[in-house]
Amino acid sequence: MITGVWKGKINRQKVEVKIIQNGDSLTGTTYYYESENNYRRYSIKGYFDSKTNAAVWWDDKLLEEKSSKFNLAGPGKNALLSSADFNCPGSGRIMLDGKTSLKDDDNKLKGEVHLDKTATPVFEDDWDYVIDNYTTGANNPDIINSIAENIPRPKTNEEPEKTIIEERERVIIPTPVQKPIEKIVKKTETPKEKPIPVLKTIESVPVPTIEEKFISRKKILIKEIPITGDSIELRFYDNAEIDGDSISLFLNDKLIFQHIRLLASAYTIKLAVSELKESNELIMVAENLGSIPPNTSYMVAIVGDKQYDARLESTEGSSAMVKFIKKL
Repeated sequence: MITGVWKGKINRQKVEVKIIQNGDSLTGTTYYYESENNYRRYSIKGYFDSKTNAAVWWDDKLLEEKSSKFNLAGPGKNALLSSADFNCPGSGRIMLDGKTSLKDDDNKLKGEVHLDKTATPVFEDDWDYVIDNYTTGANNPDIINSIAENIPRPKTNEEPEKTIIEERERVIIPTPVQKPIEKIVKKTETPKEKPIPVLKTIESVPVPTIEEKFISRKKILIKEIPITGDSIELRFYDNAEIDGDSISLFLNDKLIFQHIRLLASAYTIKLAVSELKESNELIMVAENLGSIPPNTSYMVAIVGDKQYDARLESTEGSSAMVKFIKKL
């Protein structure tokens, strides 16, 4: 599974990434570091396609920066967007290999991603508990969301037992006890051992593929656009705050583009009119819902000297449809 601790280099910087899968979304933290006392730490967001084994994540918020030399110009100066293939070449090795760019401009700083999964993290924080107990109950979305919302902190030697309190659930993460503590017990009482937290085992639910999402979700017609000429140009933007929305596009029931990350700058595609039918259905399917649901895209269609626009909204239950009709 992709959940775990990953070490290696991103854009030639030493890095440790803790990735936690939550449905088809990814969360966790990234440490860009030169040493244990010189690093920057970001929270991350992203998504994982279990069909293609493609992972995409980006540095969302800078949580901490630390330097013993008062020099923070080095590791993690720029927030990055990384995309990588999740692969297992054999001999017990599990890898993430791909490309990285600036978070806010994917056309700049084209570096490489080379990470190996490891069982020994350099940095300790609250995500270690989720990673260590992921298959025995810590994959519960309530636990993952509670840690993500509270922004996990690195552990220190002075920290007491850590408690995560939810409205419906209380999970205790015990810390190691250095020395045994004697207990004074009344004669009428039976000594009780310290309770061990019991977590329900939750069976993994397969994450639906983008094709399964396309089939199962209701298609809602947003607009009909007449088309003429040789080609039409489509531009897609995030319609609201840039929050990590990503989409796939289906044309006449066929997947034509995937993993389109919506930004303030346009993602542009062109369609040849000669290859289109008399009536054509373009469906926008949300791959994730970003941090501010629903997934909303602003589409601009340029047909000859005319321009049309549409606000497309997609949720876990519906997809947005635009019809292109050839003008006779």
